[in-house]
Amino acid sequence: MLMRNSRPLVVKVTSYSISTAVTSSLPSTNRFSSSFRFHSHPHSVSSLSIRASSNNRTMTTVNEIPTHPPAGHFNATSGATEPVWVHSEPYSTRPHFPKLDRNLEADVAIIGSGMAGVQAAYELVIRGHKVVMLEARDILSGETGRTSGHLASALDDGYSQIEAKHGKQGAKVAAESHQWAIERVGEIVKQLDIDCEYRKVPGYQLSQYDRTKQTDEHRNEIDHLKEEVEYAKAAGLDVEYVEGFRVQGWIGEPDQRDAAIFRNQATFHPTKYLTAILNWLKAQPNFTCFAHTRAMDVSEKGLSIGPIGSKHVEIKTMDGHILSVNNAIMATCIPLHKLSVVAEMEYKRTYCIAIKIPKGSVEDCLLYDLAKEYKYIRITGCDTQHDYMVVGGCDHKVGQEEPTGRFRELETWTRERFTNAGTVDYAWSGQVFEPVDYMAFIGRDPGTKHTWIVTGDSGNGLTHAVLAGDILASEIEGKGHPWSVLYRPERMASILRSAKDMISHDLQINAQYKRFLQSDIEDIGDLPDGEGGVLNTKTSTPLAVYKDDEGQVHKMSALCPHLKGVVCWNRLEKSWDCPVHGSRFSRDGTCVMGPSKAGLSIAP
Repeated sequence: MLMRNSRPLVVKVTSYSISTAVTSSLPSTNRFSSSFRFHSHPHSVSSLSIRASSNNRTMTTVNEIPTHPPAGHFNATSGATEPVWVHSEPYSTRPHFPKLDRNLEADVAIIGSGMAGVQAAYELVIRGHKVVMLEARDILSGETGRTSGHLASALDDGYSQIEAKHGKQGAKVAAESHQWAIERVGEIVKQLDIDCEYRKVPGYQLSQYDRTKQTDEHRNEIDHLKEEVEYAKAAGLDVEYVEGFRVQGWIGEPDQRDAAIFRNQATFHPTKYLTAILNWLKAQPNFTCFAHTRAMDVSEKGLSIGPIGSKHVEIKTMDGHILSVNNAIMATCIPLHKLSVVAEMEYKRTYCIAIKIPKGSVEDCLLYDLAKEYKYIRITGCDTQHDYMVVGGCDHKVGQEEPTGRFRELETWTRERFTNAGTVDYAWSGQVFEPVDYMAFIGRDPGTKHTWIVTGDSGNGLTHAVLAGDILASEIEGKGHPWSVLYRPERMASILRSAKDMISHDLQINAQYKRFLQSDIEDIGDLPDGEGGVLNTKTSTPLAVYKDDEGQVHKMSALCPHLKGVVCWNRLEKSWDCPVHGSRFSRDGTCVMGPSKAGLSIAP
């Protein structure tokens, strides 16, 4: 929490807990308050003090933590916090590419350099296509580097729900395609000799109740777990229900009861994997990549009626250059659209911590509890004596709830169950996109012939991205694909089955426009240094106001360029977040997450 003066935040860090040493006097109307401020840029005082050295990595008391990351940080990632993956793969190790400085022609353009974009590029290049990739900021600066690194066919939404939306055949395709994606990552790791911690592990969906108590809630949970096992089996997965199951290392409370065990799941280091593929692509003659090249318009030119005539795609960049291609893929987390599939998803923030544990003390697995807002874990490397347990969860809708307490909740949940847990060295948040019918949108962009999209990770973005690469490469070559029907963006039946959820979501989204009548701060003087808030003295012109560490005030329009939602200040990530369709902007207004294509405009 922050004081209303120019002094930096002071945080006391002990070996087992983290506590803020000051209290906030920000106006109560400010939407977000601060928590866990120790996880900042690796070159800042806080990171060097807390993470100490690679030899001992001891946690110490930190007296001066910067209130925001240094300039340029949002070019490397989409938030002020640092994910655990930079521990062994810093931003500086990633490949660098120039900015586009001319008009260009190619076979296929891919917009976005995350998991979906890189996988699609790889699948197309090995098929002989000439590919150009565009990235608005640094390579791998989006959400892939802020995931938890699960590779699972045990899908978040459950196979009973998937079958209800897509039928038995749809559930089988979902299981088959995601299991294929797990295997495909393993194949590429072997082919390119990638050192990225890829390994097969079991996945556990675990019930957790006191063994001495039998409640209706517990009985209902067990019944649901057994039902899910049967649906997953029917979809083709290797899964079984086990009573009295226990996970190695879980020695605290609440007690474990029963579990669904999904075999042949996997885990890896996501940015090491993609860095290796990008380095391989960089050496190929038919691959080119341009960073810091923002696509502003994607449109199809020419005339065609059925098989007669021809069209091509033109991509116009912010600097006015034009890329002319036969096909374009928007792999930008969310397409650069006003509505279309954008209106068929929910947008959520999600949170992770990396907590140190003795090496080998916790079973190497994927673990999920059965709570409504469930928690999940996986293991990754730390040093010769320790592992990191990555614990995630605590999701909420973008810009509509405070991030306060999310890391604390994850830490408390972990310590209650894994009593040998040590220090929390990393804590960060990311963003997920949840289609109303649980499946990603992969295929031809509705209303076009040569423009393709991949979006809607539904909590399983890594495997969705891998299978998307195979689907899109086949579709672009005109070969079709057996999984295309399930994932096609213009599907109707499953969307109609989700009409009730869509109506509820739309009503909730429309309610966010009430912020035209609200103000986070009464006066710019209310802002402490390093903080932001919306000042709304005139209903038609709300201002996003940020005061930097030197006390200089920066004013921007608070209206998201996408559909004019009023943004909210996210104090945790030092970003402006739109509660309507999830667009996000750095503290200076630069767009770091669509569907907005442009940043916040500077106010006079």
